[in-house]
Amino acid sequence: MSNMKVYPSIFAFLAISVILVTTAAPDTGKNTYCEKKKGLVILIEFPYVTPKVDDYFVRDRFRQLDNYVREMSYGKVCAEFDFTGWHKLPDPIGQYSISDANLAVDKSRVVKLIQDAIDAADERNDFSRYSFIVLFLSAKFEEYGMIGLCGYPGMLGWSQETVFKTKKKGQVVPGGVAIFTFQAHLGTLFHDIAHVWGGVRDGRRMVPCLYDHDIQAKNPTLFTGWARALINMGYWDPMSCHSYQRHLPPPGISSWTKMRLGWIAPEKIKVVEPKQASEIVLGPLEDGYADTLVIKIPLTETTFYLVENRQPLGAFDPYLPGHGVLIMYADDRVRECRYGLAPVKLRDADPSVPYLQGAAFDLPGKPVFTDKENGMEIRLVEKIGNAYKIRVNKIEK
Repeated sequence: MSNMKVYPSIFAFLAISVILVTTAAPDTGKNTYCEKKKGLVILIEFPYVTPKVDDYFVRDRFRQLDNYVREMSYGKVCAEFDFTGWHKLPDPIGQYSISDANLAVDKSRVVKLIQDAIDAADERNDFSRYSFIVLFLSAKFEEYGMIGLCGYPGMLGWSQETVFKTKKKGQVVPGGVAIFTFQAHLGTLFHDIAHVWGGVRDGRRMVPCLYDHDIQAKNPTLFTGWARALINMGYWDPMSCHSYQRHLPPPGISSWTKMRLGWIAPEKIKVVEPKQASEIVLGPLEDGYADTLVIKIPLTETTFYLVENRQPLGAFDPYLPGHGVLIMYADDRVRECRYGLAPVKLRDADPSVPYLQGAAFDLPGKPVFTDKENGMEIRLVEKIGNAYKIRVNKIEK
């Protein structure tokens, strides 16, 4: 579900900037097979709304998404899309439009949009060929209400009580449904489609939003202070922020999100017991060649720390608020980011910098994180090229 709107005056610049980011994922030498995520993009128009985009624009946006996914997954996953022709829905957009605050959305309008869209595409498309559906609207966010959202698993809940089925042919919608206006940022496309790819397990989304829903409800747009909702992961993961700056491509995703998606090989995760002194060389999260991409420090059966190294490498991690070592506290008991809780939260190296922009630990000025309650510290010992030697120590409580 989107947590921001665009500034219309910079939309043209956004389109140019993002189109330039077309670098394919680097070949790590270890992946020769690409797990294909295949989606059907249903192109939607509305009565009395002048079309805003052409077919080339739409196809290019999803080509960019494929580039992003390949890089984030180290070449393990790719995204392939087929596109319908443009379908004009039967009712004016005002009958489908929704609130810009997630918690205030009229769900019946989301259901109506999905139902009318799949009925329009029913005759000429075989839904069984796809694992998910995307609705791409030729409308502005001002006209629809949100720039993007996930219908399921998202706005309509985590368990699909209503099975979407076309009225004429009885086709069942596979997987999930993401919805975007044409102004959706590349980070927004990934954010809401990742909800679908993560799916639902034990009644919870595996890849939830990482901004705070209650704060977003009070500050739903950039114009109303939306950044206040970034209390968990700041600008370090598009599941939190979509992008660091609107005119730039999205940042890469965090190790927590990559692990939830199954995109980090188990041998790249170094598990370290907090009661034993350990030293690990931690490579950049963007570097698929690195021996260790993330350090996991278990605390209990459901809580743990993750340590990752973010450097301005590749096509996307240059677009971060900084660089260095991120330390995250994760709690698998927490399902969604509400009431001040979150399944993952950054430990902030410099709280004086707003919105977690100074969260990264680095040498020489911010080398140590201490957790007295659990009797441990994480210390940056030295930087070796783009890697860090990290020491996990036991300390007295």
